[in-house]
Amino acid sequence: MVCGDLAASELQPAPASFQPVWWARSGLSQTLAGALFGSRPSPELRLERWSTPDGDFVRMHFGPPMPGAPWVLALHGLEGSVRSPYMATLATQVVAAGWNFAALEFRSCGGEPNRLLRSYHSGETGDLALCVARLLQERTAERLGLVGCSLGANVLLKWLGEQGEALPSAVVAAAAISAPYDLAICADACDRRYGGMFARYFLRTLIPKALAKARRFPGVLDTAAVRRCRTFRAFDDLVTGPLHGFRDAEHYWATQSSGPFLPAVRRPTLLLSAADDPLVPASSWPHQAIAGSPFLHGELLRHGGHVAFLTRGGRLGARRWAESQTLRWLAARFAAC
Repeated sequence: MVCGDLAASELQPAPASFQPVWWARSGLSQTLAGALFGSRPSPELRLERWSTPDGDFVRMHFGPPMPGAPWVLALHGLEGSVRSPYMATLATQVVAAGWNFAALEFRSCGGEPNRLLRSYHSGETGDLALCVARLLQERTAERLGLVGCSLGANVLLKWLGEQGEALPSAVVAAAAISAPYDLAICADACDRRYGGMFARYFLRTLIPKALAKARRFPGVLDTAAVRRCRTFRAFDDLVTGPLHGFRDAEHYWATQSSGPFLPAVRRPTLLLSAADDPLVPASSWPHQAIAGSPFLHGELLRHGGHVAFLTRGGRLGARRWAESQTLRWLAARFAAC
């Protein structure tokens, strides 16, 4: 039996115990505070630009080399980067564990525009596949764990499902934090909850990026309509869909959501979410997929917000909890190899 053949049921951790810090108990307060609290500064990371077959590039960041140690590849969320608090925390904890850390910044993220008209989206898995292959071939990674947060979690889970039994044996486990299993439900939540605050938050950078693309590729986008976007539905109809080969927002959401791909996952995978997540409604939690798969271990916690999970301790009385829980999950899997 190869290392990757063990199922999640053979590596069940103790039930998760999370208590929110006293001053951020609601999902909204957790989410807002979580955007600020993380390990800073993160360990010094080395940037490499990796070319893609279509003439573009992605940005890869690496921690200090740890010969013979396991690897962890992390994927950030929508409009995030390696500097996002959860990514900085992951980098710090992975390096402290004595493992090799790598982070993929999706095209156009990290402050550097990509070359092509297309960018990244919630279901684009080609760049992840490329980076995994290069890590295994060029860095001789023999044990690789994958961690995705928010949009990055959707990308990760979709790719695991696409690969199924064909996944390289060196990929031994994965973890998805606050994954949007149903993009339509999540987009609607961001558009409607709290007066559309979360959609507008992300659009404040997505719209300028789209307008910059329009200047470089004249005639492709209706710039006046893009400027008027106030919802994900409008933006995905006008920009994300057309630029990436989808008919509209509905087509994009229906085909790129990770939920339908979960039954095909064939590596032990931790699914960690909060029922009070204001961006990912608890109604989208994949109960049936988890119940029907020996490879999926689900933890739907009562509190924690979106990629936040702030508990007592650490800087200013709060510390991030989900990242350490994720590393415990990976450590058990690495030890089994």
